[in-house]
Amino acid sequence: MKPAHRTTREAHASAYDELNFSDTRDFDDARRGFIGTLPDAHILTRTGQVAWTMREHAFIEGQAPDTVHPSLWRMSTLNTIHGLFKVTERIYQVRGFCLANVTFIEGDTGLIVVDPLTFEEHARAALALYTAHRGERPIKAIVYTHSHRDHYGGVRGVISPEEVTRHKVQVIAPAGFVEEAFAESILAGVPMRRRSMYQFGTSLAAGAMSHVDSGLGKAVGRGTDGFIAPNVLVSQRLEKHVIDGVEIVFQLTPGTEAPAEMNLFYPGLRALNLAENACHTMHNLCPLRGAKTRDALAWARYLDEALTAFVPDVDVVFAQHHWPVWGDGRINEYVAGQRDLYRYLHDQTLRLMSHGLTPAEIGEALLMPNRLSRQWFARGYYGAVAHNVAAIYAHYMGPYDGNPVNLNPLAPEAAAAKYVEYMGGSAQIIERTRKDFDTGQFRWVVQALQHVIFNQPGHTEARELSADAMEQLGYQSESATWRNSYLLAARELRSRPGSAAPGGIVISPDIVALLPLRSFLEYIAIRVNGQKAQDLVARFDWYVGQDECQRITLSNGALNHLPGHHRGAADAEIHTERAQLAQLLMGPSELLQALDSGTLDVRGNKPLFRQFVQTLDSFNPMFNVVEP
Repeated sequence: MKPAHRTTREAHASAYDELNFSDTRDFDDARRGFIGTLPDAHILTRTGQVAWTMREHAFIEGQAPDTVHPSLWRMSTLNTIHGLFKVTERIYQVRGFCLANVTFIEGDTGLIVVDPLTFEEHARAALALYTAHRGERPIKAIVYTHSHRDHYGGVRGVISPEEVTRHKVQVIAPAGFVEEAFAESILAGVPMRRRSMYQFGTSLAAGAMSHVDSGLGKAVGRGTDGFIAPNVLVSQRLEKHVIDGVEIVFQLTPGTEAPAEMNLFYPGLRALNLAENACHTMHNLCPLRGAKTRDALAWARYLDEALTAFVPDVDVVFAQHHWPVWGDGRINEYVAGQRDLYRYLHDQTLRLMSHGLTPAEIGEALLMPNRLSRQWFARGYYGAVAHNVAAIYAHYMGPYDGNPVNLNPLAPEAAAAKYVEYMGGSAQIIERTRKDFDTGQFRWVVQALQHVIFNQPGHTEARELSADAMEQLGYQSESATWRNSYLLAARELRSRPGSAAPGGIVISPDIVALLPLRSFLEYIAIRVNGQKAQDLVARFDWYVGQDECQRITLSNGALNHLPGHHRGAADAEIHTERAQLAQLLMGPSELLQALDSGTLDVRGNKPLFRQFVQTLDSFNPMFNVVEP
């Protein structure tokens, strides 16, 4: 059983005892094939803003400070290594210019670009660095390995939609890519954006007592993101293509790190790209930012298939985060270890579930096998055992843990009032938690003080002590995402979150330009305030241009829609151009403004449409997390 509590110094000392810090092979691999870089990987936007830089993380060197877990410090140091690297003949990567990597493959007459990073500025700088050392080559294909923005958002930094059309450039992605990219960007966009701030620590300053890393890479960065839709979809489990003379076998891996994802095997180059399915970390089975839970069993099976089908014929394995692995022994150990990692988490969670344990109990009881847990690539820099256990449990059983006490518990504010009363009042809780803080019981301190804060949000002493405990939990965390979450919570407990105007979501105009009307209406539907709309009955036909129409029915507070129209029985018709959808996505005030100005063409019962718009909620993307 893992220790219930320990001081930060004890946690760090345990890491030094458990792990082999004299093993420097990862540092050798991360530097292997280095060709060149930009000073500090410092990249600016067109307006002179910093899009990406390693300059502010220059403090990461030497021995780990007391405020950073030694293993996380090691990973943070590795993630500062940046530049253009040769992976093998004809394959190059730029690493450390973004959270992810971009891979350049030299074909017979041009270049294949795999995963053009998060923002245009990142991708443009990466391509310029490659070109400076390898010469200019026309782009023959773009490949998106999966449907997360850090792997496609920078595409306009390497090519334009016009060039794709003019030069017949293949844009290749796994089946379901567009739908999944839309789903993450739009439907869950507002809460995911706020939770991402915690996961990545995007508003934390860099420093030994603050942001040091994000696990998969240094940070998220900023800039201009775009989208070019794929024109080639990989739909078969194994699908072979020859692109500019380079043979690629695509292995679809749906439900793994992303709902739409694929690995790439290059037989002629004896290389295997495992996308984001095998990085130098235990990955998340559900990230802290939120996402659909990932299938740990399928993840392990796809890695097992790759191990059998591809690994015997490769000299190097690489991914779209971190650094490659070379040599038969290291490759087999790495891929098999990653496979075993997700299979073990899956099977042992199901085993302990079958003994009746709850997610919290399994998270405390489940220990990784010693040989696997001591492998650097299996450490939890991005994921964590307890969180992955909860994701596996929810994947099969949903969020309810089976205890009827938790069927319908009091809401946090009401429960907090009773807890504080039962525990003898706020002063008594503060006195006891100070003693527990001194003995390293930080998890309990924040748990107990949460009730004081939810009962009395302005209780300064409780907020300060909880923030102190959050910081210690952050300093102990090997997971970068846990560290970022604890440290941002500590800051917000002391200073409250920054305000932001109510609004919609941050979404690329390129994605909106491709957005099906159905997806737009799905986002409008989640804004409907059911109580306000429960007595409103309406039928609308919404047209986009000449070719697309959805018939909308509002009843019982639910907005339903299907392709087609109401055959003349609609209360009103709404006519828009696709370019308008970007503005209308922002929220009800934009819809009303467009209606009042006449830029939104509504024909028929305008007052009824206005009533409908007035039932829509505005979202504040800076909702509170650590207090009610």
